[in-house]
Amino acid sequence: MTTVNNKSQKVTRWRKNLVQRRVNIQVDHLRPQRWNWYVLVRPLDHSLARQVQEPLPIGGLRSLRYFWLDGLFAAISENFYLGFIALFALAYGANNSQIGLLAAVANLLGMLALFPGARLVEQVKQRKGVVIWSAGIFSRLALLGLAFIPFLIFQPAVAIAAIIVLDGFRSFTANLANPGWTSMVADLVPESMRGRFFASRNTAMGLAAILITPLAGRMISSTNTRLDSLFAGYQVVFLFAFLFGLVSTISFERIQEPKSSETARRPHQRGDLRRALRHSPGFIALVVGALVWNMALQVAAPFFNVYLKSEFQATTLTIGILAGIASLSALVGQRVFSNLLDKKGAFWVQTTTGLLIPLLPLAWAIITAPWQVGIINTFSGFLWAGYSLSNFNLLLELTPDEQRPRAVALFQTAVFGSAVIGPLLGGYLADAIGFRFIFVLSGAGRFLGIALFLWLTIRSKRALEVTS
Repeated sequence: MTTVNNKSQKVTRWRKNLVQRRVNIQVDHLRPQRWNWYVLVRPLDHSLARQVQEPLPIGGLRSLRYFWLDGLFAAISENFYLGFIALFALAYGANNSQIGLLAAVANLLGMLALFPGARLVEQVKQRKGVVIWSAGIFSRLALLGLAFIPFLIFQPAVAIAAIIVLDGFRSFTANLANPGWTSMVADLVPESMRGRFFASRNTAMGLAAILITPLAGRMISSTNTRLDSLFAGYQVVFLFAFLFGLVSTISFERIQEPKSSETARRPHQRGDLRRALRHSPGFIALVVGALVWNMALQVAAPFFNVYLKSEFQATTLTIGILAGIASLSALVGQRVFSNLLDKKGAFWVQTTTGLLIPLLPLAWAIITAPWQVGIINTFSGFLWAGYSLSNFNLLLELTPDEQRPRAVALFQTAVFGSAVIGPLLGGYLADAIGFRFIFVLSGAGRFLGIALFLWLTIRSKRALEVTS
């Protein structure tokens, strides 16, 4: 009898616990003091669900959520360090040629990583693993290395060389994952929602840039002043970049890798890429335009902040605020151009923004005070938001499906190859002639790049009309 009573009491306690457990589940979201992950991501999931116009595979919505979060935390990480590596080298006494070399080495190693990255994806048959290990872990360890340079190296020339090497390693490992990442994204995000999804994701990344870049500049200035150091502030922001980068990696790891198309899964044969490109004249136009456009871009891009620092004695806080202005206007650009992308198409957006962006470096050539850059950056952030959104969508649209990783590698090789020459040429001309000259040269080169893209695209369309 006692045994039966004991069993009855146990069952009663179990039922009470079960009821209590269910009640807890229902009211957890009412407890603000508790960390409730579902409540935090539920608005994001609802937003993504409204963008979907076709059925998603199991785990598809969850994967889109983590891809969105990956972009957010990656943007936080990048804005803690990306605009300040050159200034870190400048703090060690780097000259214009060394700043140009810093950018050139990063772009060269980034270019050299692309085709090995495409072959690696083909061999291991797992795009997600390549992205996580290469871009998610090894690339971000370079940030930790940058943070430790002042502790380990005391000769300025050696420290500058170490900055160049570590930034090059970061670029190589990040771009080793680029072909696999782009191929995976093309399968992950349905074409019908790409415009809205990437606009939403880029808006979140833009908000991160607005907040983090000025914050990083402030942290560098205040830490250096408080510790009476030239380098401590940079060490702090590089450490924060590393930590948020790890959060980005964890988010990406939770994505369920989508299946590749049947043609993409076929083993690569010699000549496959060449044959695919013959039937993709629009992609060839995109590559040729990118080659010229990015060479012109990189003639001046590494030197804008250096120009503010050396010619106008702008502080890192001022530089961070000016970058934040560009990020703020980019949010407006994301909203405007995402709607135009759905209505008028990526080609129209690329053409419109591509014809206006070359005016921006020309404006840099006539500034007389740092505050004027705020006006330039207002237009810059707005226009570049549209250009970047349309350019990425064109890349996804125009790359041949059966050779997407190698086609992406070819496109990025054109981008990085031209970006190797650009900074070296820009550094030489900045020392020999001056900053204003390279700004004007950059504007003229960008006009040429977009003109080539338009001419080749229109010619290929006319050729297709004639053959059909």
